Amino acid sequence: MHMGGLNIINSHDILETINMIDNENLDVRTITMGISLLDCADSNIDRACDKIYDKICRYAKDLVTTGEEISAQYGIPIINKRVAVTPIAMLAASCQTQSIVKFAKALDKAAHEIGVNFIGGYSALVQKGFAAGDYALIDSIPEALAATERVCSSVNIGSTKAGINMDAVAMMGGIIKKTAELTADRNCIGAAKLVVFCNAPEDNPFMAGAFHGVGEPDCVINVGVSGPGVVRAALAKSDNLDLAEVSDLIKKTAFKITRMGQLVAREASKRLCVPFGIVDLSLAPTPAIGDSVAHILEEMGLEMCGAHGTTAALALLNDAVKKGGIMASSHVGGLSGAFIPVTEDAGMIDAARCGTLTLNKLEAMTAVCSVGLDMINIPGDTPPEIISAIIADEAAIGMINSKTTAVRLIPAIGKKVGDELNFGGLLGSGPVMDVNPASPAVFIGRGGRIPAPIQSLKN
Repeated sequence: MHMGGLNIINSHDILETINMIDNENLDVRTITMGISLLDCADSNIDRACDKIYDKICRYAKDLVTTGEEISAQYGIPIINKRVAVTPIAMLAASCQTQSIVKFAKALDKAAHEIGVNFIGGYSALVQKGFAAGDYALIDSIPEALAATERVCSSVNIGSTKAGINMDAVAMMGGIIKKTAELTADRNCIGAAKLVVFCNAPEDNPFMAGAFHGVGEPDCVINVGVSGPGVVRAALAKSDNLDLAEVSDLIKKTAFKITRMGQLVAREASKRLCVPFGIVDLSLAPTPAIGDSVAHILEEMGLEMCGAHGTTAALALLNDAVKKGGIMASSHVGGLSGAFIPVTEDAGMIDAARCGTLTLNKLEAMTAVCSVGLDMINIPGDTPPEIISAIIADEAAIGMINSKTTAVRLIPAIGKKVGDELNFGGLLGSGPVMDVNPASPAVFIGRGGRIPAPIQSLKN
């Protein structure tokens, strides 16, 4: 106990944190190392792949053991260790005439070698149009995700500054469908590793959307910290609060969670001799009981997630998490809010199964939460143009509201509404949800770009 520097260790705070970890599912969800691969570009794809493999293994060789050591020393569960790399489409530009699935296989080989559970960055940024390498990469996504185990892919098809690239949106409907078809024998797992963004952040530590942005340093450590169970437990102990007091309670809880994340991020940065980037505040649920964002909303007084009032409750939660977290760390980034991935959240799964939570309600919720339509199983016979139209709707919400939105849909090949699709592990399981069958084919077929909105003109 060091009184002079005011570093007073409060025994109550220590016991509270131990209880959060032991009983309320508090954890650091991921330590993600971002690695630039710009210096690995080569006109010979085999040489480029060798450089990629060597650099990832050189930079991240101690990532997993460092995470385990920090976890053991501080008693903080660190669930995932991951790597995010420069969008591979940028490297494919140098050798786009060859089969660029080799890049995905090099990433997967490196991920296995260093022991991370996912590697992100098989990605393209096409919000304003297609550069060299972008077409080839997007076209290769289904094969790449079918041929690898740990590779994640993302495509940014819109932004507030650029508008929405509807040609890319039209492509992605078919790409998602084909990705599901090529992994139909594995519960369509490929589509669960593919996300389509509007306003994608360059420092996101969470999968499947993590990539290492072009404005990032050569190497960086980003941490995603999560504690839906902690927030719910705090609310459960605090009856008869009005909603302003609920917000205040969530802010204080988010502050504590974020301080823990900042500690882990700075410790990992120091031990790995890599700059600390950001702490992502996102409340990321898991299928485990007691680790659900939906249950937080229900603790506020909703009978079930999806009921009228859900969007308002989620807006309160998301805002309070940001306000509390921003006081705890000078470097907050990534997505930072509340995730609502249906198959990864026990409360969302229950609400979707009984029909209280629908696709339309989820879309409304994405206007106020952290990401978007995430981990949603849809009928396997859904036409590609409907998938594209769902992406367009979600991108429009992100573009107009100057926020990140995303779509991660899983066409459940051979299954219909009400059937179940089970991925196991972190990705969970859930029902196949109903999709509006009215055709948007003519609209999607027009192509072109939806112009950037007036709020893009901020200069």
